[in-house]
Amino acid sequence: MTTTLRDLLAGPDIVVAPGIYDGLTALLVERAGFPAAYMSGASLAYTRYAMPDIGLIGMSEVADQLAAIRERATLPIIVDIDTGFGNALNVARTVRTFETNGASALQLEDQVTPKRCGHLRDKALISAAEMVGKIKAALDARRSPSLLLIARSDAAAVEGLDHALARADAYAAAGADMVFVEAPPSRDALTRIGAHFRGRVPAMANMVEGGKTPILPAAELQALGFKLVIFPGGTVRALAHALSGYYESLRTHGTTDPWRDRMFDFSGLNGLLGTEDFLARGKRYDAGGTTT
Repeated sequence: MTTTLRDLLAGPDIVVAPGIYDGLTALLVERAGFPAAYMSGASLAYTRYAMPDIGLIGMSEVADQLAAIRERATLPIIVDIDTGFGNALNVARTVRTFETNGASALQLEDQVTPKRCGHLRDKALISAAEMVGKIKAALDARRSPSLLLIARSDAAAVEGLDHALARADAYAAAGADMVFVEAPPSRDALTRIGAHFRGRVPAMANMVEGGKTPILPAAELQALGFKLVIFPGGTVRALAHALSGYYESLRTHGTTDPWRDRMFDFSGLNGLLGTEDFLARGKRYDAGGTTT
């Protein structure tokens, strides 16, 4: 990476990071021209296991997927590490592992373990003091200051927005590079969050289609004071909707012809993947070939 996430956040414009969950989605995000991507734990649960986001996947599964994505992806990747997959010692190991596997930023939250999606009901929190300890463990474990730590609070839905802001203040004071108040229920709440942190610490917004928070365009969120906006599950929701229609069409017609204008053909997909370049590079190592 020639441009770090820290560099992007220092710029004048809000950073828009679509959700990814594998190498192909990361490649498509890069090709679309986005400056960063967000590796969603929820999307990994959705796509790999067809399970909800209720804390059913573990650290190694997410770390291995990040390593696979880094086989091709070169843009900054923000990684959802849930609660750090345990206590402060678990957090430290998680940070070291994910930094080794190519994370650009890690998002750590203050829910109990196992956690659940921030837009589901009946969430439970650890104490603010315990979360501060986890943040300090994460910062002590990272090797490079280019790895950013995003501290998320789910307190808005549990204790109210005032408590969520107070928690986020404590997390910033503990050294978090960015704060994230999850699931604000209104535009007014988003406005309060942006104003509260503007000029003090970068704040992140999360846009979940059909979730508790109203969907605002990136430009409006920037005007409110946010520096980063993620669209973590939109990729899976778009894909699942498209594939539902594709499978229904195939079952009905017995052919993919009605769907051809909405899909890559064989050469189109190979063009996206760069297959010819792979084959050309392979020939350099054939018997009698040159490696220069």
